[in-house]
Amino acid sequence: MNNRHYNIYFHTHTVSGIVISVVLFVIFFAGSFSFFRDEIINWERSESTAVTREIQLDYNAALENLDKKYVLHGRNITISKPSVENRVAVYMEGSRDTLAPKKQKEGSFFYLDNKNFKSYTYEESYSLGELLYRLHFLAQIPYPAGYYLSGFTALFFLFAIITGLLLHWKKIVSNFYVFRPKEKLKTLWTDAHTALGMIGLPFQFVYAVTGAFFMIKLLIVAPAVMALYKGDQDKLYKELEYNDTDYKFEYKKLADPFDVNQLVNKAKSNWSDFEITRVIIQNYGDINMHLLIEGELPSHQRFTGIGKVVYRVADGKEIARKNPVTQNGYLDVVKNVLYRIHFGDYGGYALKIVSFVLGIITCFVIISGVMIWLVARQKNNLPEKKRRFNAAVVRIYLAICLSMYPITALAFIGSKIFYPLSKSNLFALYFGGWLLLTIFFIIKKNDGFTNKFCLISGSILGFLIPITNGIVSGDWFWTSFMHNKIQIFFIDVFWIFLASISLYTAYHLKPKKAVS
Repeated sequence: MNNRHYNIYFHTHTVSGIVISVVLFVIFFAGSFSFFRDEIINWERSESTAVTREIQLDYNAALENLDKKYVLHGRNITISKPSVENRVAVYMEGSRDTLAPKKQKEGSFFYLDNKNFKSYTYEESYSLGELLYRLHFLAQIPYPAGYYLSGFTALFFLFAIITGLLLHWKKIVSNFYVFRPKEKLKTLWTDAHTALGMIGLPFQFVYAVTGAFFMIKLLIVAPAVMALYKGDQDKLYKELEYNDTDYKFEYKKLADPFDVNQLVNKAKSNWSDFEITRVIIQNYGDINMHLLIEGELPSHQRFTGIGKVVYRVADGKEIARKNPVTQNGYLDVVKNVLYRIHFGDYGGYALKIVSFVLGIITCFVIISGVMIWLVARQKNNLPEKKRRFNAAVVRIYLAICLSMYPITALAFIGSKIFYPLSKSNLFALYFGGWLLLTIFFIIKKNDGFTNKFCLISGSILGFLIPITNGIVSGDWFWTSFMHNKIQIFFIDVFWIFLASISLYTAYHLKPKKAVS
């Protein structure tokens, strides 16, 4: 590679990496914990549920309960299961009956407990798992700014990956095996950055591509909508099979009683191991009431096995069917594969743990890249003012990034002790504590102290998490294991391992010469 090309790749890699480093660290750190979002939610609520994406609900009893509270006649109702928990998401549109009272024409969204049918608003159902999941695409920043920021960060990360790969292409094998911890500081950071970057390269590439697609696809799709569909986005959604057939409301009440459970079970029996993931009821109680039942085959049987059955409730006749075995085409594969590889929900706990480790490795790659940038800019030939400015920039970066570890551990403890912790209080605990820690480390002006303090305090708090859970709920990790409360057991043991590793790391860090 000639010098001109090397310099182009080097500066593109450096600039794109430094610009996005803090945001990228937040995305990957929160995203790593998001692999265990369902487990965190269940741990926080001291609940345990079957590890399945299938809706487990007595539809007849649930609808009867909701009808007393909301009057369901004429409504379109969507029941889905966004995560593995004991609650389902219910979205009800306003009644389509023009003669219905005003209150019945109001839509509603809430979560419904699948056992006692107690309903919760989004704020009431908010959890630490939801906070970390949404933080990994910056949803706490008002829409669409947060989404676009995370999307473009993923896009710049893709540039950084490609240019980094081009920089090391000729020595990709030899550099992978080189690690010299006893050499000078820049060599240590460079070796760690290169070796760990290569280990996580496929993982990072996948998440850069899928992350950018999910967050900025609207900007990609918008020109196509304007050019190919003349601004008609509904037509685009229909061709992409996102919009279901809309059945007309006939203003005639259904005379005979109906059994939703029976129709759901009928749909499920069409294919072996078919799991129901979404049920849509159109025109509830009307003579033209239809039931749209969607589901999928387990990922170990078919990576993409999406099926659907539509019934007319009046006579139980099947109106339409999509076979998950034979009728999943290119469009289904494209829509499903990106989600599957991004969320890592197809390989059980083994894949989640590996993904978490690779996510944390990526966080270290980001930090080591920032440290390489700093050490390279602390040469004696640079003016003192510039060196101090560079050191201050990195000090702020490290304060923001490293303080995420102890504050996340503290949030676990707080969400368990004060459960249910409201959304606003959870925000105050997490983001308020994060801000205070960041300010403290910036004022302290000691990067080594910041690093060691965060590792040790995060470890201590991490060990306290299973202890807190045991005292508050009585679910000590050994009793959780014996009672098959897998999600609760996993989070407790996960923190014991994580805290042990970070504590070991903290006490084996050899102090290097501080950068003034």
